[in-house]
Amino acid sequence: MTGWRPYGGRSGSGTDCRKDGELLYRGKLGAEPTVGMGYRAARQTAINLLSALRAEIGDLDRVRQIVKLFGLVNSAPGFNRQPEVINGASELLIEVFGEKGRHARSAVGMNELPYDTPVEIEMIVEIE
Repeated sequence: MTGWRPYGGRSGSGTDCRKDGELLYRGKLGAEPTVGMGYRAARQTAINLLSALRAEIGDLDRVRQIVKLFGLVNSAPGFNRQPEVINGASELLIEVFGEKGRHARSAVGMNELPYDTPVEIEMIVEIE
């Protein structure tokens, strides 16, 4: 079976940078967290997305293509480096899947995100 399927977590909503149930990073980029911290938060978020996806489909070998990421970055006024932050997720997906990991994406600054997470990402994946 082949199809397009939105996936961002158990409920289809975005995923953040938790590990063992705790946020690894907090805050607004451009205020306290550095771009490097945001990059690492996005990378952890992508790991969480892949973990949830694997739990849902059983085997990541079923991934035909990472289609799109929608990256939300908790941004302080004047912060405009959202693409550099979301690169943390994009680069991990390319490392894991090669060409199948290349995707379209949006990297958008937000005034607030839940629980003061610096990054939230939704992912659309084509599976076999």
